[in-house]
Amino acid sequence: MSYIQAFSTLGCPDLTLEESLALAERHGIAAVELRALGGSMELPAYLKKQYGTPAALAGKLRGSRVRVVALGTSWHVTDGGAAEREKFLEFVPWAEALGVRWLRVFDSDKTLGADEFAQAVETMQRWSEQRKINGWQADVMIETHGGMTTTGEIQRFLKAVPGAAILWDTHHTWKKGGEDPLATWRAIRASVVHVHVKDSISVPSARHPFTYVLPGDGEFPMAPLAAVLRDEFAGPVSLEWEKAWHPSLPSLDEALRVAAARAWW
Repeated sequence: MSYIQAFSTLGCPDLTLEESLALAERHGIAAVELRALGGSMELPAYLKKQYGTPAALAGKLRGSRVRVVALGTSWHVTDGGAAEREKFLEFVPWAEALGVRWLRVFDSDKTLGADEFAQAVETMQRWSEQRKINGWQADVMIETHGGMTTTGEIQRFLKAVPGAAILWDTHHTWKKGGEDPLATWRAIRASVVHVHVKDSISVPSARHPFTYVLPGDGEFPMAPLAAVLRDEFAGPVSLEWEKAWHPSLPSLDEALRVAAARAWW
């Protein structure tokens, strides 16, 4: 067993889809998750403008050596607003046409209170019903972003929503949750379908109480985690290089080059 190396296009937000896939192929990366393309975070609108229909895009990507494994939405499962739900649902036809299994959604930007937790559970139940009625293959995976950054919070949610799929942001449970990634993995591994990795140092930046750095320049314990994931995980392990939010970061091209040269992952 071995995981699939991937990256998020959050790290190359100005590139087109073709340029993003070419970047992945140049670095021997097998998969990408789409978050931004051509300077836009509004993926469905961008894809419609560039390719017309989901079927047309699927035809264009047929035979590509690099696979699209996820689409990154901005929807929070604590957000019950109709407008936000409709924006999320615009992703579904594209995922279905491309055979993309996972749509990324967020938990919350902060710890889930009782009301937010109840809303998240209700949202997941409603989505499950809607997916079943429509026969959709695509499903949601919930990123451990703000409301679920500790094992206890994640397990609480999984108890309320059995079978929920988790996108484990390893940096968040490590830095925000204060947990050893190996301990977190052992506790939630059965529910993890996708993994985000990145590196940082404990120096405050403009947006966080830490600063993102090139893979291997920071404090994140990637080596022991990578060794375990190679043995125990067959899904995507994705470098989430946050260039879109931190423009001063080096290019994703440089980050991938450094990660490979250092055998960081």
